[in-house]
Amino acid sequence: MNRFEINISKDALSQMPVITYPAAISLIDSAAEAHAALRALLKEKIVGFDTETRPSFRKGCVHKVALMQISTMERCFLFRLNKIGICAQLKDFLENPDITKIGLSVHDDFSVLRRSGDIDPKGFIDLQSYVKDFGITDISLQKIYAIVFGERISKTQRLTNWEADELTPAQQAYAALDAWACLKLYLHLRDGRFDSLASPFRHEANAS
Repeated sequence: MNRFEINISKDALSQMPVITYPAAISLIDSAAEAHAALRALLKEKIVGFDTETRPSFRKGCVHKVALMQISTMERCFLFRLNKIGICAQLKDFLENPDITKIGLSVHDDFSVLRRSGDIDPKGFIDLQSYVKDFGITDISLQKIYAIVFGERISKTQRLTNWEADELTPAQQAYAALDAWACLKLYLHLRDGRFDSLASPFRHEANAS
């Protein structure tokens, strides 16, 4: 039986328009703000999730997670963990199996998060695994988003300092977009709005 794969070349990706983050952002850098944000997030059934860690350019030098992004379709909450840490309420949220969190390569996030404390995340769906059911073989968020929506996520802020005293508007928008995009992708795929057979990036694969 013939099979197909869906993937995109770097050249095709580079020709796509860059998406601008379209929703609201709440920057959380105090315990009171974290508690208020989590009260709002506890009302959600599904959220997008991502983290940012200060890049290390020296061998053997590792950092804790600096920023955690939790997003609805209308707003992304940016928790500055380097300033406020992981409070008990945030830990409970991450361990709550009744709230679905959509991320990408979430086990990598978990490994870094555990540098900040004993956390047992539950309720997570990893897009890298989820998209395989739709024939998508690319595993980066940038490429998956391009395949599904025909737009490119800019990565220019990825290696900036996430522990800076102030995060720039560009950093905030970049961080928020990644978590928001994870949620948007999952909902689009889950609801059957992606036609894999009609994808321009569909390629025939050899039968196994």
